[in-house]
Parts: sequence; structure tokens; C-alpha cells
Amino acid sequence: MTTHLPPPPPEWASQDQLLIGWPSHFDPWDEPFAEAQKQIAAFANQIIAAAEGFSGKATEVVFVLEGDEAEAKARALVPGAKIINIPCGDTWVRDTAPVFSRVKGELHARTFRFNGWGEKYIYPGDAELSVALAERLKARRIDNDFVLEGGSVDWDDTGCLLTTDDCVLNPNRNGNWSRDEAETALKNAFGMRHIIWIKDGLLNDHTDGHVDNIARFVGSKHVICQSAQTDDPHAERLCAIEETLRNWRSPEGEALTVTTIPSPGRVLDEDGDFVPASHANFAVTNQAVIVPAYNQFAEDAVAALQPLFPGRKVVASPADAVLTGGGSFHCISQQIPSDDTE
Repeated sequence: MTTHLPPPPPEWASQDQLLIGWPSHFDPWDEPFAEAQKQIAAFANQIIAAAEGFSGKATEVVFVLEGDEAEAKARALVPGAKIINIPCGDTWVRDTAPVFSRVKGELHARTFRFNGWGEKYIYPGDAELSVALAERLKARRIDNDFVLEGGSVDWDDTGCLLTTDDCVLNPNRNGNWSRDEAETALKNAFGMRHIIWIKDGLLNDHTDGHVDNIARFVGSKHVICQSAQTDDPHAERLCAIEETLRNWRSPEGEALTVTTIPSPGRVLDEDGDFVPASHANFAVTNQAVIVPAYNQFAEDAVAALQPLFPGRKVVASPADAVLTGGGSFHCISQQIPSDDTE
């Protein structure tokens, strides 16, 4: 279906725009709604501010939202952003928007079926958003007839793609998919050579273990994962993730470069339950990398990531209210790459 189409570029490749989901409806958020809007606005304003003095082409911020009230709020808090006002239920455009690429100036949109993270959270407009955005942006659609969220995969520029058994092989996505069936579908959809499987994601993650919360490519065959803090509820899984990545070999004997960044450790919600807070859920733009902050360990993560993104400003921004909705900055964003001929 997509074997003729080159793989989508990695996130550190040049971008035109970053789509950011804006909280448009109270119901998915409840009380944290207004604070989540403020934190997403601060995240977007960090990206816009980093463009000042940046010598290259800066990534533009584009909010994806629904309704006049949501648009007015977004414009008031982030006057430098563009707006796409379109029917959408929730905020998580990493999962509900297409995967974009450009080939010889033409915008392509890989679309997938979306079923509310295994039919847990169903909001009007979410399942249709991928196709609707592709049409609004006049992109050439490549439709893939299986359930997949963008946060469940991450890839580099050498044909390597990360994912988890926990999510992609969950029966609530594509029935009783075997690993072989999943690999074939992912390789065909993304044009990849190698699928790198991690068993489990973070605990208490209602996405069933999205990989963008645990491991991310930052360069060619170079991946980051997190090291545990003292009393970290995710410690056992974080150690297993690092071991999996360090032990992986391709059939040709290729290995990964693995760099660890500190995790936020034990982060609790208002009920005292620990949440899937992660510094790996950072967002990458041409001019900046924005790391979600939950406590004092965020600056340690910034220090660990800055050498991996030379030429970009790496900063932390509060994300605790955003996380009450189930994710963070990477989850609410989706990049539109620049022309591959530029």
C-alpha cells in the first residue's frame, strides 16, 4: 500500500509546522481544563519565543481546535499561533492526526483507524480527524486499514521503528494480531526495515503503554530512555526497557546507541495514585525541544538532552495539568515536515 512512498522523516528533521491540540471541550478534562489550557499555551509560547534569534527556519505553531470559544481563548493566550478550527473531541493529535511527510513538494498524510485507545475514550470527531485534517491541508492521503496511534511508534532515518507489545499487540486495537502480522503492517505503512519491540510501557498508562513515554529516537540508531529515581514506581520497567534497547541487534548485527535521561520519579495525582509522568514525552521543533516538567528532576532531564540537540534550545515547561488528561507535550503535538528537496 505504501511501499512506493519513502519513510516519513524523523522528528529532528526540518519542520514547517507543529500541530498542537488545544483543549476545546470541558468534558474530557473536568476541573483541570483551564489550567491545562494555560500550560499548553506556555508550551506553545516557549516554541514561539525560541524562534527569536534562531538563525534557521523556525517551526510555526498551529493549534487544532473546535469552536469559536476555544479559538478566542487560544488566540488570547498565544497570539503568535495559527489556527485550524475543525471538529475534534479531545486534544491528543499525536494519536488522532495523520503522520505527515513531503515528497517533491507534495504533502502526504498517512492515516490510520482510531478507536479511542481501545474504545476507552470515545469523543465526537476524533475518529474522523485524521482524514479531515488531511483534506483541510490538501494532503495526498495514504489510508491504512488498521488501528494505530502515533504515540505508539517512533522512528529514525535508518529504517528503525520503536513500539511496544503492551499497546500494538493489545487485543483492544487489532484483535489477536500476531507480532509477525504487526511487523508486516508497520513495515509496509512506514517503509521501515526493523521493528524494535519493547514489552511494557509505564504503569497506569491508559494508552496501554505508548512508546513515546518510554523511548525516543534522537539521532540515527540513537535512542533515549529513562533511568529511575529512588522510590520510582516504574523502576523495574525502566530497567527492562534500557536492557532491551542495549541488547537489540539487527539481523546484520547493527546495535543502538542508548542514552539515559533521568525520570521524574514518583509523581502522584490528587488521589495519591502514581501517574505515568515522563521526561521522554518531549516535543521537538526546529528551534527548541520542550520537556514536560513535574518536579525538580526536569532540569536534570534538560541538562541530559541539551547535548543531544545542538543548535536547539532545550527547556522545561510545567505539564502536571496536561498529564491529568493522559499525556503530555509529545502526545498533544504532530509535526508537518519541510519539503524533502529543501
